[in-house]
Amino acid sequence: MELFDLLKAIILGFVEGMTEFAPVSSTGHMIIVDDLWLKTKEFLGSGSANTFKIVIQLGSILAVVVVMWKRMLSLVGLYKIEGQTASRKFNLGHVIVGIIPAGVFGVLFEDFIDENLFSTSTVIIGLILGAILMIVADRLAPKRPSIKSLDDLSYGKAFRVGLIQCLSLWPGFSRSGATISGGVLLGLDHRTASDFTFIMAVPIMAGASGLSLVKNWDQINADHLGFYIIGFVSAFIFALISIKFFLKLISKVKLVPFAIYRLVLAAILIVFLYL
Repeated sequence: MELFDLLKAIILGFVEGMTEFAPVSSTGHMIIVDDLWLKTKEFLGSGSANTFKIVIQLGSILAVVVVMWKRMLSLVGLYKIEGQTASRKFNLGHVIVGIIPAGVFGVLFEDFIDENLFSTSTVIIGLILGAILMIVADRLAPKRPSIKSLDDLSYGKAFRVGLIQCLSLWPGFSRSGATISGGVLLGLDHRTASDFTFIMAVPIMAGASGLSLVKNWDQINADHLGFYIIGFVSAFIFALISIKFFLKLISKVKLVPFAIYRLVLAAILIVFLYL
């Protein structure tokens, strides 16, 4: 494996880590950077390149576990969050209820998504539609959110946020963009919706990565292992840098600035590719 190939892994890890928590679609950005510049499919093969984009997201997910370790331990009864009571407690059940819709649809349509939607053109569509949802969410969200902590979240609302999260199966739509938008429309404040998004991402991405690895295992050889490891570590490091910054930023600027960025990016791509 050549030095520039290793640099590609670092670059994609950087893109993943810096965009995973912002509602701009980390997968979409990796596809854009790869298709228009790095072209890792020429080195890894199509199936392995798509698997790489999914697997290195585990680096960012590990960063969530590190940053939110208290909340993670509380889910399995190993830590008590201040203010939690028997009737007011965010638990593993909320996470399971929230991930069921995307888990079911992800398994049903995994082959279709992997074979047909990992392209810059589909990402452009996702960027635009996701931006529209985010603008609508900020405009229609209650002025005084009723849910300002995960411990106030009901199972019903967790499930409904999970349903909206299914939109993010389309590359470019953004998992955090869909779930944060769904959350604020249902009465969560932006920080709480973000926290729920990140926690749900842990089992979802672990499952998606495992499924993709099993499916494309025969296309991954020993020469690819270093590429995967470097991308994973890069994503983890840059995600640690970005996660705390984003959680502070989202409470201040809400979703519209991110939506505008998405629309501008989509416009640039349309001009670059089609005009």
